Amino acid sequence: MSTTTSAKIGIGQRLLDGIERIGNKLPEPFTLFLGLFLITGAISTGMAIADVSVSIPGSDETVAIKGLFTGEGLSWLTTTIGDNYIGFPPLATVLPILLAVGVAEKSGMLAAAVRIAFGKSPRWLLPYAVGFVGVVGSIMADSAFIIIPPLAALVFKAAGRHPMAGLIGGFAATGAGYSTSIVPTSLDALFAGITTSVMETLPDTDYTAVNPVSNYFFNIVASIVLAVIAGFIIDKLIEPNMVRKGVPREYADAKGSGLAKEYQAKDNPYGENSVSAEEVEESQKEVKAELEPEEKRGLVWSLASALLLTAVLLFAVLIPDSPWRNEDGGFLPKSPLLSSIVFIVFAYFMLMGVVYGFVVRTVRSMNDLVRMMSQSIVDMMSFLILAFILGQFIALFNWTGIGSWIAVAGASGLEAIGLTGFAAVIGFMLLASVLNLFIVSGSSMWTLMAAVFVPLFALLGYEPAFIQAGFRVGDSATQVITPLNPYMIVLLGLVRRYEPNAGLGTIISRMFPFVIPFWLAWAALLAIWFFFDLPLGPGNGIFLK
Repeated sequence: MSTTTSAKIGIGQRLLDGIERIGNKLPEPFTLFLGLFLITGAISTGMAIADVSVSIPGSDETVAIKGLFTGEGLSWLTTTIGDNYIGFPPLATVLPILLAVGVAEKSGMLAAAVRIAFGKSPRWLLPYAVGFVGVVGSIMADSAFIIIPPLAALVFKAAGRHPMAGLIGGFAATGAGYSTSIVPTSLDALFAGITTSVMETLPDTDYTAVNPVSNYFFNIVASIVLAVIAGFIIDKLIEPNMVRKGVPREYADAKGSGLAKEYQAKDNPYGENSVSAEEVEESQKEVKAELEPEEKRGLVWSLASALLLTAVLLFAVLIPDSPWRNEDGGFLPKSPLLSSIVFIVFAYFMLMGVVYGFVVRTVRSMNDLVRMMSQSIVDMMSFLILAFILGQFIALFNWTGIGSWIAVAGASGLEAIGLTGFAAVIGFMLLASVLNLFIVSGSSMWTLMAAVFVPLFALLGYEPAFIQAGFRVGDSATQVITPLNPYMIVLLGLVRRYEPNAGLGTIISRMFPFVIPFWLAWAALLAIWFFFDLPLGPGNGIFLK
């Protein structure tokens, strides 16, 4: 039996090593998009010299491809490089929300909310509470990977259940459900900005603009369904498996694990820009599940402030002559209210974070607020740098007209082979899932895929918000089985508390049970929305009108 087990582990490890080798050959995102920028520039120049043009369906307009490496192209680049960066749409939505979420996180409000959600759950409900908190944990951005798994292990142990089941389940739910949440997050704003920006390649297409709540109805249902599935897998598969294998319930002597040292090794397979050794050590600290009385008061007051804000907003928008109504007196499909989504999300997170921080005394002055917001920007600095080249890439795609040409040619090709319905969407999601094994940055991958697929599917009659919803499925489900996910090393450190000899193969084998059920359930939900033509969010449907 030991021989069989060894053989299985050997095969799995060879597969993981292969994925790791291929993934390590990909450059880091800035270099990747710089290369794509130059390749696009070279291709567009060749097409411009060949006088290539494209006719946009439904329009009399003919777009002539313009080349980057021409006099006109170089002049365009030198005069618009700043506008291309500042005009990158996600910046206008992500940064305000990021400031407010930073206050809510660094004041301790978000972590306290997660802890009370765990602490109040009865023993039988714990797996489902872990599933729910994990799936919606993206509200805390990447910190969810560090906060939720150890808390889940702690409350499982306190309830007499296997802590490893909570640890594995918390990480799996957080990663495999990362692209969905019951509340709008900065990720929604980021995706929406990218989606809308690439539609500039089809200037005469009548579509519904994408905003941070364009997938909201779909996200709410997906969050609940995925949370239930995660809880079921934790309860019926992961925990019994941990018991059957005799996985320890108590900490082993992990002094020899050398995780921080291993992580800093020169042959570190995760790259220089992944999780720091300090974050690994921080994640190994004991976390209390029980809230202090002061923290409970902080949550009560922050919730009360949210209810008060809700009452104010409802009064402001429901009065007959509200300035947040559209010209017809309603809110759909467009209105100042829907255009105020970024402000509304900002207001909720900021108010609740400030009130909580004031009660627990993590916020004592305006200096504390400024410091928290500054730190949230520092935490996002890598994205701000990446946004520079992403903005140039998107702008070049739009300016040259090559995006329009690819969209028209691709749509014609799919129509020629009869692949235009939901089967084409399934193929798109599968491609995203495969790419997610190698490009774990959601913003980078969506920028790359949206530039081609959003206009392509628009020509086939689909709203950009629908294709964005499809991307969410592929973007998250396989995130927990790729060694290129930098938070795998954090989880490895946590697992080695109990099993000092555990490796990446151990972790990924325990993540696999979540991947296929999550993917299939999420895809099934999208199919329901597709075939019943349900609204994905306020004012956003499936098909172009």
